[in-house]
Amino acid sequence: MNRKTLVLSAVIGLLAPVLAGCGDSDGGSDGGDAIVVGTTDQYAATKDAPAPLDPAAAYDIGTWNILRQTVQTLMQIPRGGGAPVPEAASKCGFTDRENQSYRCTLREGLQFANGDPITAEDVKYSIQRTQDIKAASGVYALMGNVDALETNGDSEIIFHLKSSDATFPYKLSTPVAGIVSSKLYPKNKVRDGFEIDGSGPYTFKADVKDDTIVQATFTRNPNYKGDRNIQNDKVELRSFKDSDSMGKALDSADIDVMTRAMSPQQVQKMLRSPKDGIQLTELPGLEIRFLGFDTDAPAAKEKAVRQAVAYTIDRGDLISKVYDGMAEPLYSIIPSNVATHTNSFFNKYGDRDLAKAESTLSDASINTPVKLTLHYTSDHYGAGTQKEFETLRDQLNSSGLFDVSIKGEEWKNFRPNQIDGDYEVYGMGWFPDFPDPENYIVPFLDADNTLNSPYTNNTLRGQLIPQSRREADRSAATKTFGKIQDIVADDVPVLPLWQGKTYVASHDDIAGVEWAVNSSAELSLWELRRGSSAPAA
Repeated sequence: MNRKTLVLSAVIGLLAPVLAGCGDSDGGSDGGDAIVVGTTDQYAATKDAPAPLDPAAAYDIGTWNILRQTVQTLMQIPRGGGAPVPEAASKCGFTDRENQSYRCTLREGLQFANGDPITAEDVKYSIQRTQDIKAASGVYALMGNVDALETNGDSEIIFHLKSSDATFPYKLSTPVAGIVSSKLYPKNKVRDGFEIDGSGPYTFKADVKDDTIVQATFTRNPNYKGDRNIQNDKVELRSFKDSDSMGKALDSADIDVMTRAMSPQQVQKMLRSPKDGIQLTELPGLEIRFLGFDTDAPAAKEKAVRQAVAYTIDRGDLISKVYDGMAEPLYSIIPSNVATHTNSFFNKYGDRDLAKAESTLSDASINTPVKLTLHYTSDHYGAGTQKEFETLRDQLNSSGLFDVSIKGEEWKNFRPNQIDGDYEVYGMGWFPDFPDPENYIVPFLDADNTLNSPYTNNTLRGQLIPQSRREADRSAATKTFGKIQDIVADDVPVLPLWQGKTYVASHDDIAGVEWAVNSSAELSLWELRRGSSAPAA
């Protein structure tokens, strides 16, 4: 087994993965014409989420990974990270000092995959429908600062923002800003089912069973005009129920690449007992896991209860029992390898201080044990999730201060229930929408947040978040983000637990894996190829 490791180099406000070592070797798998990629992500259409692949509604890493291959955005994060650069646009930029007017010019000859021309009106239509639909996922909030859209001819669009936002170019690189056709995507409702029509590197076809995708086929789009250097003609993405079945498919050469989510046991086995013909690629992770609290729920509305939980959790014990070598403790909502991170939770709570947990509850006249139910998704974040919550339950109950039970649900039910406020405490994971510290703050704490959290802090929303957005030089926002993290640690609307690494296993004849999956677990399937040669452009 060859092992590849990517080292994350953090620059203030930017995250740039740097290749430390890689190498191709002969051998490998028989995947036919298509490169076959495995995932445990599930793509289901349900009553609550009938349009899992509509850019106006989709808001999880799995569906965004499908959309990134198929729906083009004005901007993109370049290979290896860094500041956004034009993709469907030929140029973009702010036209004022306040960062409130952003102008883009489209590439010449831009087309949808079906050959229809793309104009500025299509871009305007796509953004406006996202705002009008206001899907329950909360993804529309990424475009929430857009006050008005103006077109100038067929090729120019101007975004007028409600307030300064230096991160707006990043937001235009996310799938919610994907360009869709008014002929195929209704204006005021989501497009039900599993069809996608865009102008990205690939066209898309889904094989569906019982309203769930079992395999997705990405075929090179001959009408694509952009800067993606497409290294293959076809990729198949196969969805597995669990990591064990995905691992067996890799071993038997039914798939060429094994992506999220490998289990901790699989990673450790590959590290300790390498297999010939298999390579393991490791990336420093930008994934975080945290507990969310419904601050309106009877058991979680008291800040003292949330603080006592923070005093009681032992992150080191959790990681050693569940995620050996795949995670590290996280003491802020912003990961440690992102500029502006501070250890706010460690500074306030340390590691498992039961005396302070008890006195916090006592001072607030809260009777113990406090009864809580921790909810988690059983099929979305990997095989270790159930054991993680069993460990959290045991830590809390062993303190004598809590009476905790746990309950797992499939993602297709868990996420709608969480949004509806059915859970007092729940486990969530987060992969950043774009590489800026704001994206670990605004989605959880601002108005229209993705958690649908009732928690409100006027200082955060009215002063600190707007202040951070005004700084085009992101290093100038360091002090502001420090204040935000301290407030979060004191109020505990969310409780950070750990940040993880990203691992990908593949056959040795597959090249480009180190670029095809980044530290945010985002897929760039166009980077994959067999051997060292690529198809002609």
